[in-house]
Amino acid sequence: MGEVINVVDIFGENVFNDAAMQERLPKKVYKDLKKTIEEGKELDLGTAEVVAHAMKEWAIEKGATHYTHWFQPMTGVTAEKHDSFISAPDKNGKIVMEFSGKELIKGEPDASSFPSGGLRATFEARGYTAWDCTSPAFVRKDAIGATLCIPTAFCSYTGESLDQKTPLLRSMEAINEQALRLVRLFGNTGATRVTPSVGPEQEYFIVDKAKYLQRKDLIYTGRTLFGAMPPKGQELEDHYFGSIRERIASYMKEVNEELWKLGVSAKTQHNEVAPAQHELAPIYAQANIAVDHNQLVMETLKKVAERHGLTCLLHEKPFAGVNGSGKHNNWSLTTDNGVNLLEPGKTPHDNIQFLLVLTCILKAVDKHADLLRESAADVGNDHRLGANEAPPAIISVFLGEQLEDVITQLISTGEAKSSKQGGKLLTGVKSLPDLAKDATDRNRTSPFAFTGNKFEFRMVGSSDSVAGPNVVLNTIVAEAFSEVCDILEKTDDFDMAVHDLIKQYATDHHRIVFNGNGYSDDWVEEAKRRGLPNIKSMVDAIPALVTDKAINLYEKFKVFTRAELESRVEIEYEAYAKAINIEARTMIDMASKQIIPSVINCTTVLAKSINAVKAACDADISVQVELLTETSALLSDTKVALAKLIDVTEEASEIGDAKKQAAFFRDEVKVAMDELRIPVDRLEMIVDKELWPMPSYGDLIFEV
Repeated sequence: MGEVINVVDIFGENVFNDAAMQERLPKKVYKDLKKTIEEGKELDLGTAEVVAHAMKEWAIEKGATHYTHWFQPMTGVTAEKHDSFISAPDKNGKIVMEFSGKELIKGEPDASSFPSGGLRATFEARGYTAWDCTSPAFVRKDAIGATLCIPTAFCSYTGESLDQKTPLLRSMEAINEQALRLVRLFGNTGATRVTPSVGPEQEYFIVDKAKYLQRKDLIYTGRTLFGAMPPKGQELEDHYFGSIRERIASYMKEVNEELWKLGVSAKTQHNEVAPAQHELAPIYAQANIAVDHNQLVMETLKKVAERHGLTCLLHEKPFAGVNGSGKHNNWSLTTDNGVNLLEPGKTPHDNIQFLLVLTCILKAVDKHADLLRESAADVGNDHRLGANEAPPAIISVFLGEQLEDVITQLISTGEAKSSKQGGKLLTGVKSLPDLAKDATDRNRTSPFAFTGNKFEFRMVGSSDSVAGPNVVLNTIVAEAFSEVCDILEKTDDFDMAVHDLIKQYATDHHRIVFNGNGYSDDWVEEAKRRGLPNIKSMVDAIPALVTDKAINLYEKFKVFTRAELESRVEIEYEAYAKAINIEARTMIDMASKQIIPSVINCTTVLAKSINAVKAACDADISVQVELLTETSALLSDTKVALAKLIDVTEEASEIGDAKKQAAFFRDEVKVAMDELRIPVDRLEMIVDKELWPMPSYGDLIFEV
């Protein structure tokens, strides 16, 4: 048994949190900083100097020698540049450890080498990182030593957002302003802030590192581009919630400890559906902090895996034929005086504020379904959405029996007079207690499901930042609240106006509500009849960012400018094309240098064996001949498919327009990749395992 860890003692020990600030900052400085954090007041340089000194001293005590502005550019991963605390030596050769308020507040990484979508020319290198004091600094300890990490936003010299955090913070300000208007209309004058709370669940695969290093496709792309299914997959459903293997349990234990020290409230862990697949879920946090924490979760999962001789795969579909990985984004709105705006209470039909909030969200999701779908658009996610293992690509809202009944009453009669209750769950076993049953079941096929006091957006890909989906949710709901408040603030009959709005929104946007099986073909036809968009690929989803509707929305609430939206479109088209290009070239490399030579070796050995038998005796060699014929035919098919893939990949590289290039990669290159995979996967089932050049699916997902 390892060392016993007391979670209470270690939780947040490496975070410059409120307790650390109270202990180390003068009272006035602490109060000024809290005002900045809670009210958005500007932080003066004098206060920043004091905070920087205290933060540096605290970090040095934790062993830190360097600090970094930790930011989230449009690369899909975090970025950091490390600077030591040391100053220039004095005349005696002594150095002093220094960290100024200016260094805390502002950094200057090279902006030209990060994706900008045309916002910055290559020669326009200057960019800035700005301290986000609403997300606490932390000390990260790893092989490089201890580093003070300061969460920051990242913008260009001309002020445009080049990151994930800046628009998220803007969207949080937008929904705070509009939600405060709404709750004050209902008499809540004590609330001074409304904050979106987020709990992102994280799915991932774990494989043995030695086997991983033998797979060029996993190394270069994060997923297997070739691979035949093993005799057993996930069909017995015995891995889901099963007993966690010792090696994985040891890994999970260290992951938890690392995260707890960083203040990440890792709570739930279990085996997921597919072999070698697992999940980690935290307790809810303020959206901005939850996004930062999820980045830390992904980084920690990868780093700790290395220490255990393992590799963590965050790709949405690392293995064809088994369940892929997602990231459920649980979203709610909470006032600073403790009111969850998505809490229906025991009798939701009587909870008028809740019903107005609910119908506003229905309106927002229906009106901007394309934006919500785009927020989950990712190259890897194209393999999951609509594939009966994740929500369909059609956005719909699951409300459950209780709320669906309330909405139906509102639509049919204009008012709701009752709410279905859960009752008792009778097990039929006398020794077991009768359990209180929820008023509604859950629906795992719904992309946007109400689950008690929150909405669960289930489409997000496992490798993605959850910043994007929350930017959309915050902004579209802010718009719906704004439109409601514009009406209610002018009305003479508040109760009647609220009643009419609830009925109107419930009626006008009921098409978005669907409680049935989202995996069924019938739903695809029904959604088409309702006029709901079915956006099947990332390439098809991207244009939603620059419709007039989207530009008006984002500019109204100052979340994105038109230029920022256009840049993101360019970035996403390029990201798609680059990802498929890397996959295609990896397949070409593997087929040319590994698979075809191995199969030739196999056929050569088999042919020599046939000739040897022929020379030695008159035995029946029909099986060997048949096997050689089949292998040779598949080898020929492989060579033809490889040649086609080479041609279309080269053709794609010559297309200058980003949108056309992305579409070509989807329609031509991906198809050619699929055609090459077919004969190769069949060959894997024929060729001697000792001659096959890489570990099989069975080796990877069962031998961990």
